[in-house]
Amino acid sequence: MKKIEAIIKPFKLEEVKDALGDIGIEGMTVSEVKGFGRQKGHTEIYRGSEYTVDFLPKMKIELVVTDAKASEAVAAIVKSAKTGKIGDGKIFVSSVDEAIRIRTEEKGESAV
Repeated sequence: MKKIEAIIKPFKLEEVKDALGDIGIEGMTVSEVKGFGRQKGHTEIYRGSEYTVDFLPKMKIELVVTDAKASEAVAAIVKSAKTGKIGDGKIFVSSVDEAIRIRTEEKGESAV
């Protein structure tokens, strides 16, 4: 099994959710997060004063999928989240040793 963590622009969340749903992925966890990468934030002017916004709002999507679905899920996220501009985000894929559904105590891929 693979855990996929994607950091994306907030306005792309619905598109990503729909793209994952189209390939049969139903469950995911979504968090509002803040961060910055190479863009290092930006400056804004508020009431005449300039200030730096270091941490930009992002959405973090986490999902665990079978090994067979991992590359398809990553491709769906990339296609739906990409704007071609700086700050589109990142995707991290890592291995998951075990998954357990608490309600039924199912283990492994059947718990996903």
